[in-house]
Amino acid sequence: MPTRRRRNLLRARRIAVAAAVLLAAFAGSPGPTQAQQAQQNTAGPVRSAGPAPDADTDDALPAGWSVTGEGAARQLVWRSDKPVPVSDSGVAFYSGDRLLGRPVGAPDGRSFRLALGPERIGKGSGLQARTGGRRLDAAGAGQNRPDRPEGPGERPGLSARPSARLPVNAVDPGKAGSYRTATGDYKLPSVRLPGLAQRVEMRAVVVAPVNARGHRPLVLFLHGRHATCYTGRGHDTSGDWPCHAGARPIPSYRGYLADQKLLASQGYVTVSIAANGINGQDYAAEDGGAQARSSLVRQHLARWAGWSARPSSAPPIVRRTASADLSRVLLVGHSRGGEGVNRAAMDSLYGAPADQDGYRGPVRWHIRGTVLIGPTVFGQNPTPDVPSATILPGCDGDVSDLQGEMYLDATRGVSRGAALHSAVYMVGADHNFFNSEWTPGQAQAPAEDDFWSGDQPDRVCSPGTATRLTARQQQTAGATYIAAAARLFVAGDDRVRPLLDGSGRRAPSAGPARVLTHAVGGRRTPAFLPDGRVSVDGARLCEEVTEVVSAACLGSGGGGVSPHFASWAPSKEPARRAVALRWTAAGSTVRVRSARPVRIAGSTALAMRLIVPPNTGGTRLDIGLTDTSGHRVNLGQVRLDGLPGTDRTASYWGQEVRLPLAPALRAGVDLGRVKSLEIVPRTGSGRAWLVDSWGWRAGTPAVRAADLARVDIGRLTVAEGDTGVRTYHVPVTVTGHGSGTVRLFVADPDTGRTTSREVTVRPGGPGPDVRVEVRGNTRYGYDVSHDIFVKAVHGAVTGAYRGGVTARNDDPAPTVEVTPAAAEATEGGHLTWRMSLSAAADVEVSAGVVVLPVTSGAELSTTDVDPQWLMLNSGEGPQPSRPLSRLRGLSLYAAVPPGDTSAEITIPVVSDTVTEPAETVRLRLRFYDDATGTRHDGPEFTGTVHDPA
Repeated sequence: MPTRRRRNLLRARRIAVAAAVLLAAFAGSPGPTQAQQAQQNTAGPVRSAGPAPDADTDDALPAGWSVTGEGAARQLVWRSDKPVPVSDSGVAFYSGDRLLGRPVGAPDGRSFRLALGPERIGKGSGLQARTGGRRLDAAGAGQNRPDRPEGPGERPGLSARPSARLPVNAVDPGKAGSYRTATGDYKLPSVRLPGLAQRVEMRAVVVAPVNARGHRPLVLFLHGRHATCYTGRGHDTSGDWPCHAGARPIPSYRGYLADQKLLASQGYVTVSIAANGINGQDYAAEDGGAQARSSLVRQHLARWAGWSARPSSAPPIVRRTASADLSRVLLVGHSRGGEGVNRAAMDSLYGAPADQDGYRGPVRWHIRGTVLIGPTVFGQNPTPDVPSATILPGCDGDVSDLQGEMYLDATRGVSRGAALHSAVYMVGADHNFFNSEWTPGQAQAPAEDDFWSGDQPDRVCSPGTATRLTARQQQTAGATYIAAAARLFVAGDDRVRPLLDGSGRRAPSAGPARVLTHAVGGRRTPAFLPDGRVSVDGARLCEEVTEVVSAACLGSGGGGVSPHFASWAPSKEPARRAVALRWTAAGSTVRVRSARPVRIAGSTALAMRLIVPPNTGGTRLDIGLTDTSGHRVNLGQVRLDGLPGTDRTASYWGQEVRLPLAPALRAGVDLGRVKSLEIVPRTGSGRAWLVDSWGWRAGTPAVRAADLARVDIGRLTVAEGDTGVRTYHVPVTVTGHGSGTVRLFVADPDTGRTTSREVTVRPGGPGPDVRVEVRGNTRYGYDVSHDIFVKAVHGAVTGAYRGGVTARNDDPAPTVEVTPAAAEATEGGHLTWRMSLSAAADVEVSAGVVVLPVTSGAELSTTDVDPQWLMLNSGEGPQPSRPLSRLRGLSLYAAVPPGDTSAEITIPVVSDTVTEPAETVRLRLRFYDDATGTRHDGPEFTGTVHDPA
């Protein structure tokens, strides 16, 4: 049975059909109703309300979905029947397993629209709205994809546990220190940040040692994107800002108190800051709020720098605890907070454009590292010269693709490579529970497990499975690894490095949590990187981000996701590659050759990041090297077990393995001129992917930020005009020092495809010149965005990674008239109304209708209308007979298609043998403005059905 649904009733981007104009037109009309998008216009037969096939889909669109506009202005629209919960990953549209893109949401949290251009959707029935791994749309409510059958080399029923626990590290950073601590809040005057209409709070909780001498390192926490307000009545939350009367802010900033207390006991001053004011306003931010969060972080750091210089001006909790040393700062960010602190580290080294930045004072601090917990990185723009540790929760149901892996992978080759970037894969951890205020049973406000099991329990991540961590276990393990990063990046204690750099050690304080790590940077020397100039024999050089299934590293039907292959805005990204191995018999050699001799002299081991399929066991690979003179050595054999995973987890993750290089020296192999890497499978069949390989040696080098160029893309908004073609230039800002290379992606609004090219940039020189042509017209339509994206390649960083030119519709909305075509009918006939526009529009103009109780007489009931029509529009059957106004799921709408000037709706009525009085249906027109989320009620109108004469 179709589920209940609500259609998006008034659709337009930014400039919607003004309700006042529509209501004025309706006021003088005899009796309007809503019209379904008709198959034809006023002539010929008309169709009753219900989902219509779109011209570019293979079947009908599911409930709640519509396609509006034409050409470059085509948009895919989905409207939820209730507000979508606030999340860090946001909403994404899919066609089957193909990502269509991330839509722009309306302030009401119900309407979402995605620019399509002429791109085909494919099967309309395959449309999905997701947040993380969770379906949101009606067709997928309560669904969970079942685990797929195992493929070649993927053995069923294997335990998710490794064959042996990792050895214990020499020091355990999760042990509490000897310092006594104190806790207290401060609240400062709120601040204004660019792009946000409402002021943002300056509130924080401090936990710091009280008996520590001297100035102590500062650790700042920033929470992620979560609901902002709650009422205390059931599960009532919202994303409003400021909170409405009767609602209170959700104290997300108090969710890291356990982490703060552990660090404070070890001698760190800690502060966790509130960001509800950003969470409640970032729905339309081009970068998801990253720049605003960076500004907020630096606003707080500036206050701490001032208090360090003038202690008497500090809040009481700051005055009565240890002084902070702003030359030793660690930033910890959760989810979008992770992206925010990464941007804060970047902005502290390479200043943001003044018109985008909410902090313009001096930088009086030094950020030594970042910890990023289940982070987003929508722009795949890490800060390469600030060390980082990224915690990847294996059961993340929000940022479910674990895109935070790009804080490692996207740094390769960008700068000097001295900064250590670590990934900490925590099996069985979800997204929310790292914050106690997002954890059921611990939070003040309503909270939930973000991993949605639905009707089918997940064998890895559902609560109670052997691999799933409890909230307390997850929080304890998280605190341990945050403390490890603080001890390595800030305190400089190299003894904790093996916990973070792929050396295969564990911390007893992390309890039963199974934690794996790998890293790039540090004392690694590039060896064989598939992104570079390499060739492959015996395997396939695959594309990490591509629309060509045969070229993809994980093609269709692969099941599961790889964090290494996380996509972003462009549909295809050149030079992101891996080596895909697949074999059906042991002994076949895979050879990876470099165009230039590889230099790993001075390294003590060869490190590789290798992926094997989830749930597999005992994959064995022999590894060898050959130099340019033909000398070859077999370094030894590596053995890998796949991570526990299902179709709902991102478990295709590279595990770091190392083999000593001493045998190569004994064999006379010249490690300064290595020609090829050989991989020989020793198991009967299987699959594997080589992410990269490095020369490795122990230690953590000192990091000095390089002089890099910084590129920021702006957005120019122009009126489309009535005639002619105008050319505009996308605003591109290049600052910083030195020259660098970036890859520029240009999206064609007419095709939806992106093209790219590498561009050299330097401050003071000419920036990339991207020209956009805007063609004027006189028909009402949507704004059209001509978008570009940028990503660092070498010698550069990118801040605002997307921008372009938006051609704003400057034509008035057509006026609307509704007239009854057959507002009185006999049983067996149809009630019909016609909705007409004063002029054709380039986009769909639509409204909706609610059914109201009649004020007198008999009301048209469920048994009076065609049962198929009733099922299609309400999901309910006719029995028992009840008035139409009592059907909460009855969803009717009127839509005049682009280019047309009218549409009709029919309500088919059935004949019966019962003598009845005249029966009336009472309707009211209703509009939704997607730009503001505002609902407008229109006039009432009626139709009457009589018995046959």
